[in-house]
Amino acid sequence: MLLLALPGIAVIVVFQYVALGGNVIAFQDFQPYLGIGRSLWVGFENFSVLFNGDPEFLQALRNTLLITALQTVFVFPAPIVLALLLNSLVSNRVKQAVQSVLYLPHFLSWVIVVAIFQQMLGGAGLLNNWIRSRGLETIDIIGNPDTFYALITSQVIWKDTGWATILFLAVLSQIDRSLYEASAMDGATRMRQIWHVTLPGMRPIIILLFILKLGDSLSVGFEQLVLQQQAVGLGVAQVLDTYVYNNGILGGAWGVSAAVGLVKGLVGLVLVLVANKVAHIFGEEGVYRA
Repeated sequence: MLLLALPGIAVIVVFQYVALGGNVIAFQDFQPYLGIGRSLWVGFENFSVLFNGDPEFLQALRNTLLITALQTVFVFPAPIVLALLLNSLVSNRVKQAVQSVLYLPHFLSWVIVVAIFQQMLGGAGLLNNWIRSRGLETIDIIGNPDTFYALITSQVIWKDTGWATILFLAVLSQIDRSLYEASAMDGATRMRQIWHVTLPGMRPIIILLFILKLGDSLSVGFEQLVLQQQAVGLGVAQVLDTYVYNNGILGGAWGVSAAVGLVKGLVGLVLVLVANKVAHIFGEEGVYRA
């Protein structure tokens, strides 16, 4: 079994750990044709974009924090609520059928998901064609900066909520049924049972996933946003990941982009460590034990 695991381990080592060495270009005036070995060292000069208040970087940072907040409030709890709803279904056959349907969007690429939303909500989409057929004024959703954050949040919920319920449903299946029976005998309603039995049973996995989510909180969907930047503009669709791409890959500012990416990774690490420490204070396991 260890031999079977070697290919996966090799991929992780090469593309996750060995690749960390590439962060050295954050301290260089990196030129691809010179390589890391011959590019000039510039120290912390590339980090000046962070500390000198570059307007484009600050805009990307604001957008990233806003999208992160929206996803924390609306996207993270969505699979918990859905798992509770699925768990309330009496028929296992119906539950399995509903789960299978809800899992499907997860396997679609963002190209397909964005295309589906454009066909549904775009200027020539299903919704506007229906509105137009009744002589009413059409609604600009896809290309409207004012509705962009609501749009991308709904896209993430539609695509990933069903798949994210797997862990929560597994935890729900492990909760002792006698606890529900005892609470019912004590006169607890369904909502009381959820509050006093179900949610406490799910709390460890909720805290664990929330801590892991914090580590990746500043990565808010590169492909999803790149595909829709042209429709709404960089003012609302530019985030840290697309800033790195537009300035590094497309603009040639490799060192600056690497510096931004490195700081983003360090912030994620600090968030995980702090959240894990807070979890220990409240008696939870967290991601690891110190």
